[in-house]
Formats: sequence, C-alpha cells, structure tokens
Amino acid sequence: MSADDPHNVFITRETVAGDSDSETSIAGKSVAVKDNISTAGVRTTCGSEMLAEYVPPYSATVVERVLDAGADVVGKTNMDEFGMGTTTETSAFGPTENPVDPERVPGGSSGGSAAAVAAGEADLALGSDTGGSVRCPAAFCGVVGIKPTYGLVSRYGLVAYANSLEQIGPIAPTVEEAAALLDAIAGPDPNDGTTRPEGENSDYAAAADGDVDGLTVGIPTELFEGADERVVETVEAAIDDLEAQGAETVEVSLPSVEHAVQAYYVIAMSEASSNLARFDGVRYGHRAESEGNWNEAFAETREAFGAEVKRRILLGTYALSAGYHDKYYKKAQDARAWIRQDFEDAFEEVDVIASPTMPVLPFELGESLDDPLQMYLADANTTPANLANLPAISVPAGEADGLPVGLQLVGRKFDEETVIRAASAVEE
Repeated sequence: MSADDPHNVFITRETVAGDSDSETSIAGKSVAVKDNISTAGVRTTCGSEMLAEYVPPYSATVVERVLDAGADVVGKTNMDEFGMGTTTETSAFGPTENPVDPERVPGGSSGGSAAAVAAGEADLALGSDTGGSVRCPAAFCGVVGIKPTYGLVSRYGLVAYANSLEQIGPIAPTVEEAAALLDAIAGPDPNDGTTRPEGENSDYAAAADGDVDGLTVGIPTELFEGADERVVETVEAAIDDLEAQGAETVEVSLPSVEHAVQAYYVIAMSEASSNLARFDGVRYGHRAESEGNWNEAFAETREAFGAEVKRRILLGTYALSAGYHDKYYKKAQDARAWIRQDFEDAFEEVDVIASPTMPVLPFELGESLDDPLQMYLADANTTPANLANLPAISVPAGEADGLPVGLQLVGRKFDEETVIRAASAVEE
C-alpha cells in the first residue's frame, strides 16, 4: 500500500484517455478496470505472480467501448488471483481493504473495483462476475454492481476462469450510473460468439426511473434461511419500502438453490483446471529457470500459482478425471438445469426475485483465509444467477452495525430494464 493508494485498490496505475469528442453519459468519467480484463500496452496480471509482467497486445472489447464512449481508464484494480476468491485476499499483490472499514475485506473477486468506487478513486469500474464477483464486493462496499445476462456483454479480452459462468459487469455509486456504463459496454461482438445477436436497442439508464407500481417481487425463503439476522432485517426493511411504493411481494420456492454452491464449484473448478493449463511457461507469463526436463520445468513454472488457485485446479482436474466425471461434473450440470428450471417456474408468477446479496456482513481481514469452505458458502445467494445465466444486481439496502448490506434482485434473461427499475426504487 502507498500514500496515494491507502486501501491497495490498484495493481497498476496508468491512465488511458478516452475519445474527447464523445458525448455519451459516461464521457469524461474515470473508469477503473479489473486486472483480468486486457488493456493494450498496460500490464494485466490477474492478481497473480504467473502474469506479474504480462502486457497484452490488445484491449478487451469492453475497454475499447468505454474509451470510445469518452471515459478514461485510470488503472487496473486488485483482485483475487484469477478471480478465485470472495475477499480479494488471494491476490499476489496483497489484500485490498474495505474503504468503509479498513479492518474488513471489500469482497471479491472484484474487490479492487468496488473499493475504487467506494473510496472515490474512480467514478465507475468494471469487474467480472463468475459466481457473484461483482455483486459481492458491491454489497460489502456499499455500491451498486450489475451482473448482466450471459451473452449481453462481450467477454473478448477477459482472461478466462470459467467460460460458461462469467460476465463482465459495471460497478458504480448509483443504479443509474451503473446502467449508463452497461449501456456503453453491452451489445454483440464478432469476436465473442456467445454474445446475443443485435436485438432491440436498450436504454438501461432510462430504466432507472424508480417506478415499481404493479411490480411483483418474489421472496424465496431458501435465500433468507441461515443468513445473518442483521442482514435479513435490513433487506426486509428495503423490501417493505418497495411495497410502500406500489410493488407486490409473493413468496416463491427455489428448492434447487440448496445445491447451487456445490454445483457451481464443481463446474467452475472444472473449467478453471482446463483454462489454466495454458500457463505452461512456454507462450507467455512466468517461466521457471529449470535445468530439468520439460515436465520438471512445467511443474516449477506452475509453482507461481497461489494456494487457492492450486486448490481449485486440483479439485477441478479430479472432478473431470476418468471414473469421476459422471459422479461429479455430470451431476453438477444436472443440478444447473434444475436451478434454471426453478427460476423459469418462479418467473411465471413474479417480475424479479429479491434476496440478500451476501448472507453475512463483510469478513474481517484474515478471517476466512484458513477456512476456504466458509468463503465458498458465502456465495450461496449469488451463484444461482450465474448457473441460470440470469441478470442480477446488488443495490445498497442500508447498514447493519455500520456496515453495508446489499439487496440482490434477479430478473428474467435479458430483462435488465426491470431489474434496474426495481433497484433504483430501492435507492429512493
């Protein structure tokens, strides 16, 4: 940490100027970019010793769109190594502090991006969300974070962790500002075959009008059970405010979410074990100076991975190994289909589904490092939206014991407008 970065928000501080002639709503704004999103000529480390000196030759599509919209990139933010964590403590560059309470974590894995916005180090930020990595730090830092529908935003230039789950999303002080950044980065990309073909033009920022009269909000008891009572009380008060503004609440059941964390980690770790095989010391990144054969050099090179990354690679490789594929990976995919179906059934009755973003208040620094399971279970409310490829937002619901609490709203596929509208009413 340094005097000009007291919370260890940035890994690299470097400004890339946007198009000065642009007149979009984010023109002139400063944007911090998570350090797993490629920026041409600017170091992109993924929070890892493996890529400590890697400088990409091209920029991610979202970065190009931000610059074209007239915003300035002001640095690359700290993150859990390769996006693997919930606290931004697994970074090879040290942990980021939560600006709200420097004794606590900012959430993860996009903790640097959320902390940058919360601390006023950037107007807006980009993060990536594989199982809650935009929404978790948004909730812990008291800002707004959006995980778009899978396919709405290009992933070209995002260093892959788990391809079928992750999306790049905006973080901002308000819902309208987050929606304006989403307007800038959303849309089809010929470089990413998973993006949705050109559809109707959307104005997400205009949707932040706070009008929830007649909106039906689903309340899934499964996502409230076991949560910290202080979190539940704060979220329920925010939902009561929505009702006072004309929304209707309906209890819904999502029995499959009981298995969401297990399914998520099997799928995510399996995809990670495949994606991270590319870091072999031959093409780019860290290379061990070994005098042994190729296998020994390969093994020594991969010692640059941190403990959490090694853990997930090993577990993912095990889940995909002969004899265990059907026992773990196939079952996880079956659970994913069940979760998707439960959401579809619920959305026949309601417009959005509300829950606490995180079932706990921000951890104290160091609290969860010795207990990875505690960290994994904290993702219980956020992983279902990634497994079902649905849009979700975390919006500040209030405070408990002086710490931020986030309300999560999940919507139908590509119905970001309704989610944004409901979230803006929570703000009011």
